[in-house]
Amino acid sequence: MKNTVVALALLIFFAPAVARAADNGLVTTASNHSVQVTMDRFAAAAKERGFTIVARVNHAGAAAKAGLKLRPTQLLIFGNPKGGTPIMAAAPTAGIDLPLKALAWEDAGGKVWLSYNSPSWLKARHGIEGVDKPLAGMGKALAAMAAKAVE
Repeated sequence: MKNTVVALALLIFFAPAVARAADNGLVTTASNHSVQVTMDRFAAAAKERGFTIVARVNHAGAAAKAGLKLRPTQLLIFGNPKGGTPIMAAAPTAGIDLPLKALAWEDAGGKVWLSYNSPSWLKARHGIEGVDKPLAGMGKALAAMAAKAVE
């Protein structure tokens, strides 16, 4: 009984944190490649689909220049006005999350991951209405590009 009470207390205490973590809007997929190769593959897949690469940020490289250590981490900023403009027209605050971003990162165990924001999360976050087709297309494109990057 004592163990059940302790387990229940822990569940009540930690459940809100678990729910927030599970509902953070990130789609994360394990990669079979290094951070560099994962991001190279993702960028190539994005270009193939007509996305413009806005910037590529090497967070670990910047940390090293500042004399700090960071596991390999790269951010790609990319977009397509044909998809993003209708979304921002429907909800201007979506501009804080657009252009799109993908993050390739290495965890403490050396495993590489690829993360990006879920379009359904963007829809909920910004209260986006009336542009379900562009959001669905964005979701399909992101999933396809991620699959190519990590395979």
